[in-house]
Amino acid sequence: MSNGVNGTSRRDILRLAGGSGLLALGAALSACSGQSGFGGLDSGQAAQQPGESIGSGETKVALLLPMTATGNAGKTAQAMRSAAELALSEMGSQPITLLPYDTAGTPEGARSAAQAALAAGATVCLGPLFSSSVGAAAPAFRSAGVPMIAFSTDTGVSGQGVYLLSFLPQTDIDRIVKYATSQGKRSFAALLPTGAYGTVVEGAARESIARYGGQLRAVEYYEPDSLKMQDPVQRIAAVAGGANPSVDALIVPDGAAGLKALSDAFGVHNIDPRKVTLLGSGQWDDPLVRGLPTFAGGLYAAPDPRGFDAMATRFQSRFGYRPPRLASLSYDGVSLIAALAAQNIGFSQTILTNPDGFDGTDGIFRFNARGTNERGLAIMAVATGAPQIVVPAPRSFSAGF
Repeated sequence: MSNGVNGTSRRDILRLAGGSGLLALGAALSACSGQSGFGGLDSGQAAQQPGESIGSGETKVALLLPMTATGNAGKTAQAMRSAAELALSEMGSQPITLLPYDTAGTPEGARSAAQAALAAGATVCLGPLFSSSVGAAAPAFRSAGVPMIAFSTDTGVSGQGVYLLSFLPQTDIDRIVKYATSQGKRSFAALLPTGAYGTVVEGAARESIARYGGQLRAVEYYEPDSLKMQDPVQRIAAVAGGANPSVDALIVPDGAAGLKALSDAFGVHNIDPRKVTLLGSGQWDDPLVRGLPTFAGGLYAAPDPRGFDAMATRFQSRFGYRPPRLASLSYDGVSLIAALAAQNIGFSQTILTNPDGFDGTDGIFRFNARGTNERGLAIMAVATGAPQIVVPAPRSFSAGF
């Protein structure tokens, strides 16, 4: 896909998924080009520094990110900021002005950023990234009647004007469990990393497995240390290992580092992926996972990768490096807000929770009144080189989704 963008060369940046109601959202942004719609942002130029506005539209949008946080968080934030800039630069018109604020990855920083954004006239907020920052910034925005579209995966901070655009593990697990049961899998086990993420996945797995008529036979938690994980793997092998496992599928929702250590432990304790189906989460959407033979053929739910790959190609052309996976969230967030601003319809709960949803880089999504989201995810299989699409992502939120 070329860097040039117009109404026929690529899918509408953002449109209503259901084809009704606010269908004009996409039309508002479809007259796009690959060139910046505002001066000083030629291809390849680095993103502006924190504190400088981006764009010149009437609607002011706060962008709260931990841009000076240490380690990977700061690097991810800078890429998300650049992706937001990319989204705005690909629009033929400028319905919004982005006001970036650095939260430094702390509640105090987020609280200060929220106050500064409101003083500058922001009428909607994109971000922050961390749940503690969302919780700290929310009271000020809520009091001012300014909605937040945040990137945290912690559903505990959603609602009352806070909407999560993030990839929620609950959505991943529900989609993969629904698919597995449709393929005759009825008996499940789960091997989960210790911590809040594992706890959330267990709750989601229990709920989804029960909803679709299955049984969760065993759950074990493991530490990331390769030695400490041997005992829980041995215990889960009692139902998931051997020549005739007593469960049909094993849920293992970890990232590449954890899966690499687990693959060695699976060999020791005779957990054979040819005998039990391995199921993962969106964390499997990683080239490093595709290099692990133990997980080849394993199934997981994730957005269709082609949308992100196309955006990442344009991002790399502009900024000189491939963005992290979360960059698509800020890209879609800016596209959504700009589309609504172009239509001059505001950011009320009624608008943001339209049941038809929206279509972005990562496919269809919609918010609900609780502030969480649903996504149309594909069923993917781990394969060498590139993931294999087993079931395409749905293109609309049809009845019974």
